[in-house]
Amino acid sequence: MRFGLFGTGYWAAETQAAALAAHPDVEFVGVWGRDPAKAAAVARRYGVLAFGDPDSLLGDVDAVAVALPPDVQAELAERAARGGRHLLLDKPLALSTEAADRVVAAAESARVASVVFFTNRFQPNVDVFLADAAERGWDGARVTIFASIFQPGSPYANSPWRREKGALWDIGPHALSIVLPVLGPVNAVAAMLGPHDTSHVLLRHESGAISTLALTLDAPPAATTHDVAFLGAQGEVAVPDGVGTAVEAFGIAVTQLLGAAAAEVPEHPCDVRFGRDVVAILEAAQTAREAWT
Repeated sequence: MRFGLFGTGYWAAETQAAALAAHPDVEFVGVWGRDPAKAAAVARRYGVLAFGDPDSLLGDVDAVAVALPPDVQAELAERAARGGRHLLLDKPLALSTEAADRVVAAAESARVASVVFFTNRFQPNVDVFLADAAERGWDGARVTIFASIFQPGSPYANSPWRREKGALWDIGPHALSIVLPVLGPVNAVAAMLGPHDTSHVLLRHESGAISTLALTLDAPPAATTHDVAFLGAQGEVAVPDGVGTAVEAFGIAVTQLLGAAAAEVPEHPCDVRFGRDVVAILEAAQTAREAWT
Protein backbone atom coordinates (compact mmCIF):
# COMPACT_ATOMS: atom_id res chain seq x y z
CA MET A 1 0.00 0.00 0.00
CA ARG A 2 1.28 3.46 -0.89
CA PHE A 3 1.59 5.65 2.21
CA GLY A 4 2.12 9.36 2.67
CA LEU A 5 3.11 11.07 5.90
CA PHE A 6 1.66 14.33 7.18
CA GLY A 7 4.04 15.86 9.71
CA THR A 8 7.74 16.61 10.13
CA GLY A 9 8.31 16.85 13.89
CA TYR A 10 10.21 14.52 16.20
CA TRP A 11 7.46 11.88 16.39
CA ALA A 12 6.87 11.97 12.63
CA ALA A 13 10.55 11.64 11.76
CA GLU A 14 11.73 9.24 14.45
CA THR A 15 8.72 6.92 14.76
CA GLN A 16 6.20 7.09 11.93
CA ALA A 17 8.59 7.64 9.02
CA ALA A 18 10.99 5.02 10.34
CA ALA A 19 8.21 2.43 10.64
CA LEU A 20 6.76 3.21 7.21
CA ALA A 21 10.19 3.00 5.57
CA ALA A 22 10.91 -0.37 7.19
CA HIS A 23 7.53 -2.04 6.58
CA PRO A 24 7.72 -4.76 3.90
CA ASP A 25 4.16 -4.16 2.66
CA VAL A 26 4.38 -0.36 2.41
CA GLU A 27 5.65 1.91 -0.33
CA PHE A 28 6.56 5.08 1.54
CA VAL A 29 5.85 7.71 -1.11
CA GLY A 30 6.46 11.05 0.54
CA VAL A 31 5.88 13.63 3.22
CA TRP A 32 4.13 16.95 3.60
CA GLY A 33 4.56 19.40 6.46
CA ARG A 34 3.69 22.95 7.34
CA ASP A 35 7.40 23.81 7.23
CA PRO A 36 8.76 23.04 3.73
CA ALA A 37 12.36 22.96 4.95
CA LYS A 38 11.56 20.32 7.55
CA ALA A 39 9.55 18.33 5.01
CA ALA A 40 12.54 18.37 2.67
CA ALA A 41 14.84 17.20 5.47
CA VAL A 42 12.60 14.24 6.36
CA ALA A 43 12.19 13.38 2.70
CA ARG A 44 15.96 13.35 2.15
CA ARG A 45 16.52 11.21 5.21
CA TYR A 46 14.14 8.50 3.99
CA GLY A 47 14.65 8.85 0.25
CA VAL A 48 11.08 9.94 -0.51
CA LEU A 49 9.41 12.97 -2.05
CA ALA A 50 8.60 16.23 -0.26
CA PHE A 51 5.20 17.48 -1.37
CA GLY A 52 4.32 21.16 -1.56
CA ASP A 53 0.69 20.77 -0.49
CA PRO A 54 -1.49 18.12 1.16
CA ASP A 55 -3.71 17.48 -1.86
CA SER A 56 -0.73 16.64 -4.07
CA LEU A 57 0.36 14.01 -1.56
CA LEU A 58 -3.19 12.63 -1.26
CA GLY A 59 -3.28 12.25 -5.02
CA ASP A 60 -0.30 9.87 -4.99
CA VAL A 61 -1.14 7.54 -2.08
CA ASP A 62 -3.65 4.97 -0.82
CA ALA A 63 -3.25 5.79 2.88
CA VAL A 64 -1.92 8.52 5.14
CA ALA A 65 -0.16 8.50 8.47
CA VAL A 66 -0.58 11.73 10.44
CA ALA A 67 1.72 13.22 13.08
CA LEU A 68 0.34 16.74 13.48
CA PRO A 69 -1.43 18.69 16.25
CA PRO A 70 -4.90 17.22 16.80
CA ASP A 71 -6.86 20.15 15.39
CA VAL A 72 -4.76 20.12 12.19
CA GLN A 73 -4.98 16.32 12.02
CA ALA A 74 -8.78 16.25 12.19
CA GLU A 75 -9.19 18.55 9.19
CA LEU A 76 -6.69 16.66 7.06
CA ALA A 77 -8.04 13.25 8.12
CA GLU A 78 -11.55 14.26 7.08
CA ARG A 79 -10.21 15.45 3.71
CA ALA A 80 -8.20 12.27 3.23
CA ALA A 81 -11.12 10.00 4.10
CA ARG A 82 -13.44 11.80 1.71
CA GLY A 83 -10.83 11.14 -0.97
CA GLY A 84 -10.90 7.40 -0.18
CA ARG A 85 -7.59 7.26 1.68
CA HIS A 86 -7.13 4.93 4.63
CA LEU A 87 -6.20 6.61 7.91
CA LEU A 88 -3.43 5.91 10.43
CA LEU A 89 -3.88 8.73 12.91
CA ASP A 90 -2.24 9.91 16.10
CA LYS A 91 -4.00 10.44 19.39
CA PRO A 92 -6.11 12.35 20.23
CA LEU A 93 -8.15 12.18 17.06
CA ALA A 94 -9.31 15.79 17.47
CA LEU A 95 -9.77 18.49 20.10
CA SER A 96 -13.57 18.48 20.02
CA THR A 97 -16.26 15.85 19.67
CA GLU A 98 -17.74 17.83 16.80
CA ALA A 99 -14.49 17.62 14.81
CA ALA A 100 -14.10 13.93 15.66
CA ASP A 101 -17.65 13.24 14.47
CA ARG A 102 -16.80 14.75 11.09
CA VAL A 103 -13.83 12.40 10.71
CA VAL A 104 -15.98 9.40 11.66
CA ALA A 105 -18.70 10.42 9.20
CA ALA A 106 -16.16 10.83 6.39
CA ALA A 107 -14.50 7.47 7.11
CA GLU A 108 -17.80 5.63 7.32
CA SER A 109 -19.16 7.26 4.16
CA ALA A 110 -16.06 6.35 2.16
CA ARG A 111 -15.73 2.91 3.83
CA VAL A 112 -12.03 3.47 4.48
CA ALA A 113 -10.08 1.68 7.19
CA SER A 114 -8.82 3.66 10.17
CA VAL A 115 -6.52 3.13 13.13
CA VAL A 116 -5.75 5.65 15.87
CA PHE A 117 -2.30 4.94 17.30
CA PHE A 118 -2.37 4.56 21.08
CA THR A 119 1.15 3.24 21.60
CA ASN A 120 0.49 0.69 24.35
CA ARG A 121 -2.41 -0.88 22.47
CA PHE A 122 0.06 -2.01 19.80
CA GLN A 123 2.57 -3.59 22.16
CA PRO A 124 1.79 -7.33 22.14
CA ASN A 125 2.24 -8.04 25.85
CA VAL A 126 -0.14 -5.20 26.78
CA ASP A 127 -2.67 -6.38 24.20
CA VAL A 128 -2.62 -9.89 25.67
CA PHE A 129 -3.01 -8.50 29.20
CA LEU A 130 -6.03 -6.37 28.25
CA ALA A 131 -7.76 -9.24 26.44
CA ASP A 132 -7.42 -11.36 29.58
CA ALA A 133 -8.45 -8.53 31.91
CA ALA A 134 -11.58 -7.83 29.88
CA GLU A 135 -12.81 -11.35 30.70
CA ARG A 136 -12.73 -10.67 34.45
CA GLY A 137 -14.84 -8.48 36.68
CA TRP A 138 -13.35 -5.31 38.14
CA ASP A 139 -14.46 -2.62 40.53
CA GLY A 140 -12.34 0.04 38.87
CA ALA A 141 -8.96 1.28 37.77
CA ARG A 142 -6.32 3.72 39.00
CA VAL A 143 -4.07 5.63 36.62
CA THR A 144 -1.28 7.94 37.77
CA ILE A 145 0.97 9.26 35.02
CA PHE A 146 3.24 12.13 36.01
CA ALA A 147 5.53 13.13 33.14
CA SER A 148 7.98 16.02 32.93
CA ILE A 149 8.28 16.84 29.24
CA PHE A 150 9.09 20.54 29.44
CA GLN A 151 12.63 20.04 30.71
CA PRO A 152 15.60 21.16 28.58
CA GLY A 153 16.44 18.58 25.96
CA SER A 154 12.96 17.09 25.73
CA PRO A 155 11.82 16.73 22.10
CA TYR A 156 8.34 17.86 23.16
CA ALA A 157 9.37 20.83 25.32
CA ASN A 158 8.34 23.34 22.67
CA SER A 159 5.11 21.67 21.58
CA PRO A 160 2.52 24.51 21.58
CA TRP A 161 -0.55 22.30 21.64
CA ARG A 162 0.78 20.23 24.55
CA ARG A 163 1.53 23.39 26.54
CA GLU A 164 -1.97 24.67 25.84
CA LYS A 165 -4.00 21.47 26.31
CA GLY A 166 -1.82 19.71 28.89
CA ALA A 167 -1.77 16.12 30.03
CA LEU A 168 -5.54 15.68 29.85
CA TRP A 169 -5.34 15.70 26.05
CA ASP A 170 -1.82 14.28 25.61
CA ILE A 171 -1.63 11.51 28.22
CA GLY A 172 -5.38 11.12 28.76
CA PRO A 173 -5.88 9.24 25.47
CA HIS A 174 -3.23 6.69 26.47
CA ALA A 175 -4.93 6.14 29.82
CA LEU A 176 -8.39 5.78 28.30
CA SER A 177 -7.11 3.39 25.63
CA ILE A 178 -6.18 1.00 28.45
CA VAL A 179 -9.14 1.55 30.76
CA LEU A 180 -12.04 1.54 28.29
CA PRO A 181 -11.47 -1.90 26.72
CA VAL A 182 -11.61 -3.47 30.19
CA LEU A 183 -14.19 -1.41 32.10
CA GLY A 184 -16.36 -0.37 29.17
CA PRO A 185 -18.09 2.87 28.15
CA VAL A 186 -18.26 5.90 30.44
CA ASN A 187 -21.53 7.56 31.44
CA ALA A 188 -20.37 10.22 33.94
CA VAL A 189 -17.27 12.40 34.24
CA ALA A 190 -15.94 14.70 36.96
CA ALA A 191 -12.62 16.53 37.02
CA MET A 192 -10.51 19.08 38.88
CA LEU A 193 -7.19 20.77 38.23
CA GLY A 194 -4.41 20.40 40.81
CA PRO A 195 -0.84 21.59 41.34
CA HIS A 196 1.60 21.28 38.42
CA ASP A 197 -1.31 21.48 35.98
CA THR A 198 -2.42 18.02 37.07
CA SER A 199 -5.81 16.85 35.82
CA HIS A 200 -7.64 14.65 38.33
CA VAL A 201 -10.45 12.82 36.53
CA LEU A 202 -13.16 10.57 37.96
CA LEU A 203 -15.05 8.29 35.56
CA ARG A 204 -18.12 6.16 36.13
CA HIS A 205 -18.47 3.32 33.67
CA GLU A 206 -21.74 1.81 32.51
CA SER A 207 -20.57 -1.41 34.17
CA GLY A 208 -20.67 0.34 37.56
CA ALA A 209 -16.90 0.44 37.86
CA ILE A 210 -15.12 3.67 38.79
CA SER A 211 -11.76 4.75 37.41
CA THR A 212 -9.54 7.60 38.54
CA LEU A 213 -6.90 9.36 36.46
CA ALA A 214 -4.19 11.72 37.68
CA LEU A 215 -2.24 13.17 34.76
CA THR A 216 0.40 15.84 34.28
CA LEU A 217 3.11 16.75 31.79
CA ASP A 218 4.79 19.17 34.19
CA ALA A 219 5.66 17.13 37.28
CA PRO A 220 8.85 17.89 39.19
CA PRO A 221 11.45 15.54 37.70
CA ALA A 222 11.76 13.64 40.98
CA ALA A 223 8.00 13.00 41.03
CA THR A 224 7.61 11.33 37.64
CA THR A 225 5.75 8.04 37.71
CA HIS A 226 3.71 5.71 35.52
CA ASP A 227 1.25 3.54 37.45
CA VAL A 228 -1.79 1.84 35.90
CA ALA A 229 -3.73 -0.85 37.74
CA PHE A 230 -7.12 -2.54 37.82
CA LEU A 231 -8.81 -3.17 41.17
CA GLY A 232 -11.23 -5.94 42.08
CA ALA A 233 -11.91 -9.08 44.08
CA GLN A 234 -8.63 -10.55 42.83
CA GLY A 235 -6.77 -7.60 44.30
CA GLU A 236 -4.78 -4.91 42.55
CA VAL A 237 -3.30 -5.98 39.22
CA ALA A 238 -0.82 -3.68 37.48
CA VAL A 239 -0.84 -3.25 33.74
CA PRO A 240 2.60 -4.30 32.44
CA ASP A 241 4.91 -1.88 30.75
CA GLY A 242 4.98 -2.32 27.00
CA VAL A 243 7.77 -4.39 25.53
CA GLY A 244 9.34 -3.11 22.33
CA THR A 245 9.99 0.26 20.76
CA ALA A 246 7.52 2.84 19.52
CA VAL A 247 8.74 2.16 15.97
CA GLU A 248 7.92 -1.53 16.35
CA ALA A 249 4.49 -0.70 17.79
CA PHE A 250 3.76 1.66 14.90
CA GLY A 251 4.78 -1.07 12.48
CA ILE A 252 2.18 -3.34 14.09
CA ALA A 253 -0.41 -0.58 13.67
CA VAL A 254 0.48 -0.35 9.97
CA THR A 255 0.03 -4.11 9.57
CA GLN A 256 -3.33 -3.99 11.31
CA LEU A 257 -4.50 -1.08 9.14
CA LEU A 258 -3.58 -3.10 6.06
CA GLY A 259 -5.62 -5.98 7.42
CA ALA A 260 -8.62 -3.76 8.10
CA ALA A 261 -8.37 -2.23 4.63
CA ALA A 262 -8.48 -5.69 3.07
CA ALA A 263 -11.58 -6.73 5.03
CA GLU A 264 -15.09 -6.50 3.62
CA VAL A 265 -16.06 -4.35 6.61
CA PRO A 266 -13.07 -2.16 7.61
CA GLU A 267 -13.18 -2.24 11.41
CA HIS A 268 -10.55 -2.08 14.13
CA PRO A 269 -10.78 -1.84 17.97
CA CYS A 270 -8.85 1.47 17.80
CA ASP A 271 -10.55 2.94 14.75
CA VAL A 272 -11.89 6.49 14.49
CA ARG A 273 -15.10 5.50 16.28
CA PHE A 274 -13.08 4.52 19.36
CA GLY A 275 -10.97 7.63 18.89
CA ARG A 276 -14.15 9.71 18.86
CA ASP A 277 -15.33 8.16 22.14
CA VAL A 278 -12.00 9.04 23.75
CA VAL A 279 -12.33 12.65 22.57
CA ALA A 280 -15.87 12.88 23.99
CA ILE A 281 -14.64 11.81 27.44
CA LEU A 282 -11.72 14.24 27.32
CA GLU A 283 -14.02 17.08 26.30
CA ALA A 284 -16.41 16.24 29.14
CA ALA A 285 -13.50 16.20 31.58
CA GLN A 286 -12.26 19.55 30.32
CA THR A 287 -15.73 21.04 30.77
CA ALA A 288 -16.04 19.59 34.27
CA ARG A 289 -12.57 20.82 35.20
CA GLU A 290 -13.30 24.34 33.97
CA ALA A 291 -16.41 24.46 36.16
CA TRP A 292 -14.13 24.36 39.22
CA THR A 293 -11.70 27.06 38.11
